[in-house]
Amino acid sequence: MPALTLRCAKLASFRSMASAGSLRFHVPVLVDEVVAAVAQAPPGAVVDATVGGGGHASALLEADASRTLLGLDRDPEALAEAARHLSRFAARVRLEHADFRQVGQFVAPGSVAAVVFDFGVSSHQLDRIHRGFTVRPGAPLDMRMDPSSGGPTAADLLADLSAEELARLFRRYGEEPRARALAWAIVRRRRRRPLQTSDDLLAVWQSVARRPPRLREAARLFQALRIAVNDELAAIDAALPQAKQALQPGGVIVAIAYHSLEDRLVKRAFAAWSRGCRCPPRAPVCACGSRAEGEVVTRRPRRPSAAEVALNPRARSARLRVWRKGA
Repeated sequence: MPALTLRCAKLASFRSMASAGSLRFHVPVLVDEVVAAVAQAPPGAVVDATVGGGGHASALLEADASRTLLGLDRDPEALAEAARHLSRFAARVRLEHADFRQVGQFVAPGSVAAVVFDFGVSSHQLDRIHRGFTVRPGAPLDMRMDPSSGGPTAADLLADLSAEELARLFRRYGEEPRARALAWAIVRRRRRRPLQTSDDLLAVWQSVARRPPRLREAARLFQALRIAVNDELAAIDAALPQAKQALQPGGVIVAIAYHSLEDRLVKRAFAAWSRGCRCPPRAPVCACGSRAEGEVVTRRPRRPSAAEVALNPRARSARLRVWRKGA
């Protein structure tokens, strides 16, 4: 399988999107890499399972006038922006308010050429204080990707989970070394007053560490809560097999992850689907009958260039992997 062919015009791509207005909502990452990966897929429809503001979707539709696109997103604000940004492609676009773990409900098996996932949180969600994803002062502890879902907020989890559950959350999803001490400090604090804003949570962290958190430490703390609120890892585990089933032969899955927990799930799934015989190494003949379902296109994840990171520092942690379904 040849390596992905990448265009070098990063600055031109970003300026084009900026002129179209998409950067006001969210700066899509690794756009050229996504377009190059999907270009290797056979003709057919594309699913952007995390359509966001429509940045990747518009680039894909511009690159190939024959493709149609189904865009999913659980954030109503993102879906409204995608509808605005993709209006010039209206005849080729269908948008649905849905979690990406529901992708199999919208496409039949073997019916699409590519499925694109851009995991994590968008620039818009981070920049809107009322959404509660930011560590900036005064942000409410909400963090729901879909505020209309009625599910628990970050504040609800901090109020209701036991100390053991909180410690497990911060340790697993945020790799917080003070997870247990932090959990007990939260329990003690909420007996007096519930934690409702970013200031409340960071003050508890500071009381445990005896110093203000560095930005990276605060970001890890908020990441852990966000993952728990939105059940993000379980959603990835559920969505990837559905995307594989939806692909036609030669179709591709393109997945962008932003931290090791997401990337590990993608890497393991792609590796498992690409493995053939599962018999013990010393078995004289294959008895399992297993065959690889496809192949990993990206032996190593694609990373943003220095030029892209300079334009969009939030792209720094992005890792893109591609898997192709066999015939």
